[in-house]
Amino acid sequence: MNARFATTLSVLATLAVAPRAQTDPNAMKLETATVRYELDGTTFESTIVHHGDRGTKRPGILMVPNWMGPTAESLAKARRVAADGYLVMMVDMYGIDTRPTDGKAAGAAAGVVRADRAMMRGRARQALDVFRREGKALGLATDRVAAIGFCFGGGTVLELGRSGADLAAIVSFHGDLASPTLTDDAGKTVAKLLVCHGADDPYVPQADVQAFIAAYGKTDVDWQLLQLSGTVHSFTDPGSASDGARYNERSSERAFAAMRALLDSIWRD
Repeated sequence: MNARFATTLSVLATLAVAPRAQTDPNAMKLETATVRYELDGTTFESTIVHHGDRGTKRPGILMVPNWMGPTAESLAKARRVAADGYLVMMVDMYGIDTRPTDGKAAGAAAGVVRADRAMMRGRARQALDVFRREGKALGLATDRVAAIGFCFGGGTVLELGRSGADLAAIVSFHGDLASPTLTDDAGKTVAKLLVCHGADDPYVPQADVQAFIAAYGKTDVDWQLLQLSGTVHSFTDPGSASDGARYNERSSERAFAAMRALLDSIWRD
C-alpha cells in the first residue's frame, strides 16, 4: 500500500471532565489536539486527548468509535478513558468527507470499510503510526499502546490485531466478531485480547461468538471473553434504546472495569 500523509497538529482546547474520582491530579484537566493525515488520497482527521503535562510519559489507547465515526459522544468516551491517566486518540476511519448523521448513512459508511479488510487494516495501522509519532510530543510512551473499539470499532481493532500490529492489548466492546480471514489470521495477533459482549446481542449472534472461540482456541493468543447477561448490542452507548441495541449501565461499568484490570496488569504491576 502506498501511503503518503502530512500531519498537522493543533491544540484546540482545555476541557473539564469528571467521570469518576481519580488519583491523577491532571485527570480533571484534559486537552485535545487534532491530527490530520492522508492515506491513498483520503484525508483523515483524528483527535488526541492528552493531559498537557508533556514531560510525563503515559500509556496510550487508540480508540475506534462506533459506526457513526468521530462524534461528540465518541469524544466524550475518549475523555472518560483518558481520565484514567492515558493518552487516547479517537480515530477517523472514514475520512473527513464522510460524517454520518443517521443510522442509514453510518451503515453505508461502515459497510464500505467492512467490505475491504485490507483497507480497514491499512487505515487502522496508519492511525496507529500517526498516534505514536504525534503522541510522543504530547507525552505518549510509544512502547505502551493498546487499542479499543466499540461496535464497528471493536471489529476494527480486532482486525488490526489480526494484522500482527504491535499492541500491548486490544479490547472490543460489543464489537463485530466475524471476519473473512478469522481462522487463518487469528494466530497473528500479538496483543492480549479482551472481548466484552452482550450475551443477548442479536447483531453479533452466538454463532459468531462460537466461531471466535474456535478460531482463537487453536492459537497461543492470550484472550478472554466476557459475556454479559441480559445485555444486547451497544451496551456502553447511553443513547441506544432499541430492543436490539440498548444501554446497560451495569454491563458498561463491568466492561470498563475489565478493561482497566487488563491494562493495569500489563502496565502498572
